[in-house]
Amino acid sequence: MIFKVFYQPLRSEAPVRERTEVMYVEGESIRDVRTSIDHLIKDINVEFIREVSGEFLEYEKQSADYKVATFA
Repeated sequence: MIFKVFYQPLRSEAPVRERTEVMYVEGESIRDVRTSIDHLIKDINVEFIREVSGEFLEYEKQSADYKVATFA
């Protein structure tokens, strides 16, 4: 499954909506994705994780920023 992860680039700063960034991650579940990110990328502050599928996924694939990360 593909998940859209909304995050702040610096964990040490207060979240600001205008600085929210997005990454797409392949994983089994939201918990799996969050655990992988927390173990491998220590500096970001994950705000929200959403599964994307169907028409929503097809729409996201049209974005120039669409790249799927896989954490093993």
